[in-house]
Amino acid sequence: MTALPSFAPDILALFSERGAGLIDVPTIQPADPFLDMAGEDLRRRIFLTESETGEALCLRPEFTIPVCLDHIASRAGTPRRYGYLGEVFRQRREGEAEFFQAGIEDLGEADIATADARSIADAHALLARTLPGKTLTVTLGDQRVFEAVLAALGLPRGWQKRLARAFGSREQLAAALDDLANPSQRAAPAEAVADFVSEGDIDGLAGHVGVLMEQSGLSANAGRTPQEIARRLIEKAELRSVRLSKDAFDALKRFLAIRVPLEEAAAALGGFAGEAGVSLGAALDLFGARVEALRAHGLATGGVDYDASFGRPLDYYTGLVFEISAAGGARPLAGGGRYDRLLTLLGAANPIPGVGFSVWLDRIATLRGETA
Repeated sequence: MTALPSFAPDILALFSERGAGLIDVPTIQPADPFLDMAGEDLRRRIFLTESETGEALCLRPEFTIPVCLDHIASRAGTPRRYGYLGEVFRQRREGEAEFFQAGIEDLGEADIATADARSIADAHALLARTLPGKTLTVTLGDQRVFEAVLAALGLPRGWQKRLARAFGSREQLAAALDDLANPSQRAAPAEAVADFVSEGDIDGLAGHVGVLMEQSGLSANAGRTPQEIARRLIEKAELRSVRLSKDAFDALKRFLAIRVPLEEAAAALGGFAGEAGVSLGAALDLFGARVEALRAHGLATGGVDYDASFGRPLDYYTGLVFEISAAGGARPLAGGGRYDRLLTLLGAANPIPGVGFSVWLDRIATLRGETA
């Protein structure tokens, strides 16, 4: 284990001030929750191994899922706030594969707008404390608003799901929109799987995919499972027949082009809804309540932008998503969001709302002129 960064005491002090009890979770984690729920981008980069009994394990690639699993196993009450500071292990395009992260997971708070605003404020406060004098910028998106727009515009359920999955990746979202705009360009399935696809035979197609993966030397634990691949292939076949009206497609593009200071965002969304002739209902109400809650923290009047096309590449986000960077910085220093379905998917007996963030301590150290 490498040494904690010099500013770790400042982070621990902030946890104490914010009522976030420090939690320590094992470095070795069950791999399935990450493979199933963390998103394709992370799945490609985790370090996998096996137990003596053949259970798929991995080095801890992030903290949100392990903290939630620990919360469920300990049968802890809610609301409860957890702070963490420790190493994570995953391949990165830049930097070492072993690095420190810190953050707060806020579980069980029923007031969604208040909890969302508090998470952004906590992340901002942590960075302001460890990077005094640095100007910070916040980019905020909202998965819930995006999905409300898709539903209000009358997109078929299959397309809603595909676009929602692509929300964390600008490249995937652009590709999906191109497919939606050009149905004649959508590729038909290969002849070998066409019968399975045409009959909607997910189990048969999954078996066929599994055989192909085995012949190619690919492990089902290395990425998407045969069952997941089969579902995606059949979904794509169903989507090929969809035609979206020009008005609806143009409205979707107008929505995704919205990028305004947060203070102007509720009005911009309301204006879009009026022009498109749709209602965003509860999603827009919650958005406005979050802006008011952020204003109470002094964060809604400057340095915070709303980007309608902004998401983060983790499949478990359900509402707020955000990143914080140093002004002019190319890489985010903190990122987080809301994950209200995650704990139920991980085995919680009852739904538990959650929101949290992580900060990259090596990036903070670089801006401080220190060795990470």
